[in-house]
Amino acid sequence: MKVLITGSAGFIGSALSLRLLERGDEVIGIDNLNDYYDVELKKARLARTTEYAGYTDVRVSLEDRDAVAAVFSQHRPQRVINLAAQAGVRYSIENPHAYVDTNLVGFTNILEGCRHNHVEHLVYASSSSVYGANTNMPFSVHDNVDHPVSLYAASKKANELMAHTYSHLYQIPTTGLRFFTVYGPWGRPDMALFLFTKNILAGKPIDVFNYGNHRRDFTYIDDIVEGVVRVLDKIAEPNPDWSGDAPDSASSTAPYRLYNIGNNQPVELMHYIEVLEECLGKKAQKNMLPLQQGDVPATYADVADLVRDVGYKPDMSVEQGIANFVDWYKDYYRV
Repeated sequence: MKVLITGSAGFIGSALSLRLLERGDEVIGIDNLNDYYDVELKKARLARTTEYAGYTDVRVSLEDRDAVAAVFSQHRPQRVINLAAQAGVRYSIENPHAYVDTNLVGFTNILEGCRHNHVEHLVYASSSSVYGANTNMPFSVHDNVDHPVSLYAASKKANELMAHTYSHLYQIPTTGLRFFTVYGPWGRPDMALFLFTKNILAGKPIDVFNYGNHRRDFTYIDDIVEGVVRVLDKIAEPNPDWSGDAPDSASSTAPYRLYNIGNNQPVELMHYIEVLEECLGKKAQKNMLPLQQGDVPATYADVADLVRDVGYKPDMSVEQGIANFVDWYKDYYRV
């Protein structure tokens, strides 16, 4: 297939591009290489994919309507995976306009590209953050998610609503994937595992929010990629049993679907830190802090729909996943 991937220099986008290239797909990768975090890391990720003949590297910002339209009309992708987004819950409080530009305006440009170029299937990244103030565990795609607690979460919920509109109006198959705390080699430097590792090795204290009482459904990068590929290959279809009298949030009379991709096994943050300490052979100095604005104390993914529809359930243990990350970190940074 010819697959367009946005955010192709990102953590998930790079790993996904590699996976598709290795199975023989052609990948058109869009990324603007912005400086939200280390551009050199993004370039290093890209270097892994640009060596493939089937990879086309495109430098475009999603909010540039004409540029995005030109990419679609020139390359005519059969399927599209939208991973580009302004990420981060806390940064959305500091810089809300960045989220509107990329996550809302940019996503509209992707939807329009799919509409005008007969794309077979749009798969896009949502987030576990859409569950917001929900406390009923595990989080189900059939739950109402109308109470986001950050603009980042609100922008991802908006993406789901926008995708449904296009599925309904133009019969474009769309599938949204709610990712749960992705970690692993080549990860984002603003994420906890990266920050913890860097500070512990440097002998600096780590910030532990909510006084360490967080529980997270940490999901390994390879498990995320496997889930995305399986969903990409299963084009979203209408739910024949859907009823407007008792509307199901995860499906529709339109070709529209939502799935959680999580490990289905929440881990205490303090255990996560203990595993990291063991892998590094060094204890952390902990700066215990209250819950941050916009953050939630716990996440836990119900993945029953993913298992039922694509036969896949993430299963990497944090012990092995963190060990893999530490091996990569020490090699990449020559620690």
